[in-house]
Amino acid sequence: MANILAFAEQRSGELRKVALENVTAARALADATGGEVHALLVGAPGIAQKAEQLGKHGADVVLVCEHDALGDYNAEAVAALAAERIKSGGYRVAVFSTSAQGRDLLPRVAAKLGVGVVTDVTEARIEGDAVIVKHPINIGKVIATASIAGTPAVIGLRPGNTTLVENPKAAKVEQVQPVGDPSAARVKVKEMKKGASAKLDIGEAPVVIAGGRGLKSAEGFKLAEDLADAFGNAAVGATRAVCDDGWRPHSEQIGQTGRVVSPDLYIAAGISGAIQHLAGMRTSRTIVAINKDKEAPIFKIADYGIVGDVAEVLPALTAAVREARKSH
Repeated sequence: MANILAFAEQRSGELRKVALENVTAARALADATGGEVHALLVGAPGIAQKAEQLGKHGADVVLVCEHDALGDYNAEAVAALAAERIKSGGYRVAVFSTSAQGRDLLPRVAAKLGVGVVTDVTEARIEGDAVIVKHPINIGKVIATASIAGTPAVIGLRPGNTTLVENPKAAKVEQVQPVGDPSAARVKVKEMKKGASAKLDIGEAPVVIAGGRGLKSAEGFKLAEDLADAFGNAAVGATRAVCDDGWRPHSEQIGQTGRVVSPDLYIAAGISGAIQHLAGMRTSRTIVAINKDKEAPIFKIADYGIVGDVAEVLPALTAAVREARKSH
């Protein structure tokens, strides 16, 4: 029997989607060994109210640490607490997310534990005494399989790659104390600035409409925005070239040096398919490529390809999606 710890990431008192992904993946690992899932939830007083959501996705126990200095991400305090809980709890695997916060937190925790860490994990399982994980390397051109023999195994899941599964448990809530005084942290978050857009974050949206230079201008992205609005649950993304040209904000950049996304549906509009861009989206469940160049590399990984001018195809898709939603 091996118990698994899942880190429940939150922002402004709300659970991030990756928190539920971590618990879902941890549940699958625990079920294979007959163990339990313990979720670590850190935040300001009142964050314990989110424990029920974690239980709904398979957490047997929710370890809650509440403190006024933990409302915003506190790197030093959270890393110290996570490492202490992982060590004292004797967990076989600690599951985090390779999100923006996770990329900062994971190496801190692993260093305190004196163990290695595998990030961007797309698959994890336990075989005997080893934890077997898969993750992309070489800009996503190769999927590597790694065996982690040491304990604990610290891994970071690729955001959006885990399908959420409800596995309701009557999660037991246990209050835990921080390690030291979180208020004494050397780095303090003074302010959180949110983007002006109220639209879905590209890392959490089930549908992503991504545009490249084939949209020809910043104004051309209105076609992508119209299609996203038609879906109602979509976000707009872009290539690095587009963001560097100032057509779209860098927060929307997808690729090796941008965001990594794994939506249910990825529509690549006017994107040729440079390997750096593919590294950020090739694990999407369904990929639709639209490009007037039938030899564009993007078609090699696309599930569906449309050879045509995005200026003509996108409006037609938008109309079709709106009509389909009307009939439902």
